Amino acid sequence: MGLMNCNQKIALVYASVTGNTGAVAEVLTERFRAAGFLPDVYEIDHFDINKLGRYDIVIVGTYTWGSGEIPAEMQELFEAFEELRRPELVTAVFGTGDSFFAEFCGAVNRFRDMLYVHTNLAATLKIELMPQEQDLVRCEKFVEAVVRRLVEADEKRKRKAT
Repeated sequence: MGLMNCNQKIALVYASVTGNTGAVAEVLTERFRAAGFLPDVYEIDHFDINKLGRYDIVIVGTYTWGSGEIPAEMQELFEAFEELRRPELVTAVFGTGDSFFAEFCGAVNRFRDMLYVHTNLAATLKIELMPQEQDLVRCEKFVEAVVRRLVEADEKRKRKAT
């Protein structure tokens, strides 16, 4: 991936109960580092919502609770995005779930829909339970899509400045 200025600030914020979403967060962190980025990685309980606007890219990772709901610990982050007023902010969402349930990765869908309206949504990734070998390629493509969107956003910003 031909990259640009890696001074971009990336936050990867996630919630994981069983460890599945945390495992995907680790894979994505490795992929971002391989692409030349150094993301700040936070479990949701350690992320200061007030710093959300300081990032160029925010990646959200969530599991799904109940019958497709956003977990309670992710609700404040969800609402913060709705109030942020930064449509140029590049975002992406990933999550894990179990297709046994009626709505597979419902929390990912809810974040995706909201981020699409309020930010510059680059990618969505849903993984069945724990990431498997075939999911590693999907994680790579997720990172590529996020980086591509950041490059596009930077080019658009430069055109506006001239």
